[in-house]
Amino acid sequence: MPDVEMVKATDKKEDKKDEKKDEKKPEPKPEPPTPTQEIKANIALIDRAINDLETRFTHRVLRSLTALRKRINDKVLRDAIEENYPKDSAVKHSLLSWLPPAPPAEQSMEVDTTSEANASTPLPPSSKPTSDPVPEAEIYLRLLIIHHLHTSKDTYSKSMELSHETVDKMQSMNRRSMDPIAAKIWFAVERSYELGGELADARPMFLAAQRTASLRHDDDTQASLINRLLRGYLHYNLYDQADKLVSKTTFPASASNPQYARYHYFLGRIKAVQLNYTAAHTNLQQAIRRAPAAKTAPGFYQAVHKLFVIVELLMGDIPDRALSAYFDIVKAVRTGSLSEFQTTLNKHAAQFEADKTYTLIVRLRQNVIKTGIRRLSLSYSRISLRDICLKLNLDSEEDAEYIVGKAIRDGKGWMECGSQKDGYGRIGYCLDLHNESVKAMRYPLNAHRKELAAAQDAREREKELAKEIQEGDLDDDEGLGDY
Repeated sequence: MPDVEMVKATDKKEDKKDEKKDEKKPEPKPEPPTPTQEIKANIALIDRAINDLETRFTHRVLRSLTALRKRINDKVLRDAIEENYPKDSAVKHSLLSWLPPAPPAEQSMEVDTTSEANASTPLPPSSKPTSDPVPEAEIYLRLLIIHHLHTSKDTYSKSMELSHETVDKMQSMNRRSMDPIAAKIWFAVERSYELGGELADARPMFLAAQRTASLRHDDDTQASLINRLLRGYLHYNLYDQADKLVSKTTFPASASNPQYARYHYFLGRIKAVQLNYTAAHTNLQQAIRRAPAAKTAPGFYQAVHKLFVIVELLMGDIPDRALSAYFDIVKAVRTGSLSEFQTTLNKHAAQFEADKTYTLIVRLRQNVIKTGIRRLSLSYSRISLRDICLKLNLDSEEDAEYIVGKAIRDGKGWMECGSQKDGYGRIGYCLDLHNESVKAMRYPLNAHRKELAAAQDAREREKELAKEIQEGDLDDDEGLGDY
C-alpha cells in the first residue's frame, strides 16, 4: 500500500509541473492591422460617432492620422475605397479618379486568385457594402489622398485641385458633425499651397473660412484657421499683420493641446521680434508644455527649443542645454568672446536663416559685449579703452567708449545679481491644468434626474407623514421605544 501511494503522489507532481509549463508558454502576439484594415475600422468609428452623436470617436480616428499617413500608398487607398463603397457608387469613382489606375500585374493577380478560389471552394456571401457610408467618411478618405499626394513633387498641383474640390464639397454639405475633420482638412489645404509655392494665394480663403467658423462657434476649425493664418503671416515676415490678427481674434478655450502649442509658439515668435522677451518666454514655455512628445513631433520640438534658447539668452539667462549650432552661440555669450560669437554666426548663418532666428541672434552681440565688459571689470581695476577694444575685438575705441558709457549708465556693466526664481508661473500652470481636467471629465447622462426623483420622493413622504400627524393616525408614543 505505501508503494502504491508513493506512485500516485509522484504522478500528481508531474502533472502539476506539466500544467505550470503549459501556463508559462507565452501566447502569440496578435498581428497589427494592415493600413487598409485600419482605414476600414476608422470609417466604422466615424459612422458610430455620427449615429451616437459622440465626437470622441472621430477625435480617436484623427489621433491616428499622423502614423497612418506614413503607411499609405496608391494600392492601400484603392483597396480601402473598394472595400467601403459599392461597385456602382458615384463617390467611389470620384475618389478613384484622383489615384493612378492599378497596374496590369495587380489586376491579373486579382483575377487569378479569384478564379482559383472559385474552382477550389465555394465563395462566401459577399461582404461588400450595399450603400455609401456617411459623408464624413468620404471627407476622411479625401484627407488621406491629399496627404498621399504631398509625397511627390509631381502631384503638388493635383493636391491643390483636390483641396479646392474638398473644401467646396465640405462647405456645401454644412454638417456640424464634420467639424473635427474639417480642421484637419484646412491644415492639408495649407500644406498643399505651401508645397506648391502659392501660400499667399490661400490667405483670402482662410480669412473667409475663419469668419464663418467664428459665427458658427466651430472651435476646432477656428483654432486651426487662426494657426494657419499666423503661420502664413510669419512665413512672409508680416509680424504687424500677425499681431493685429491676435489682437482682433480670441483663440477658443476648448481647442486641443497641439493647436494651443502652435498658437503659443507663434505668439512667442511675435513677442520676441517686438522685444517683449518676458511674454515670449512665457508663451514658449506653454508651447513646450503642451507640445506632443519629441518622438511624435520632432520638428516642432526642435523649433520651439531653438527659439526658447535665443529668448533666454536675450533675457540675460544662460540655458542649461542647447542644440549643436545654438550650443556654440551659448558658449560665446557665456564667455563674452565677440570673435567666437562672430565666427559662429558666420559659420551657421544658413541654418539660422532657415530657422528664422538670424535677426534675433544678431541682437545677442550687445549681450556678448556686456558679458565681456563684466569679466574685464572683475579682472582689472583700471584699463584703457584701447585694451578694451583689443580684448573685445571691437572696431574702434569710440565703440568701446559708447559701450562702456552705456554699461555704466544702465548699471549692468559692473555687477552680477542673481535673481531667485519664483514658482508662480508653475502654480498658474497647475491651476489651468486642473480647470481643464475638470472640464474634460465625463459624467453619466441624466444622472441629475435620479437625484431629483429621490428628492421628490422624500418630499412626498414628508407630506404624508405630516398629514398623518394632523389627522391623528399616529399615537403619541409611537416610535419612542422604552423612553
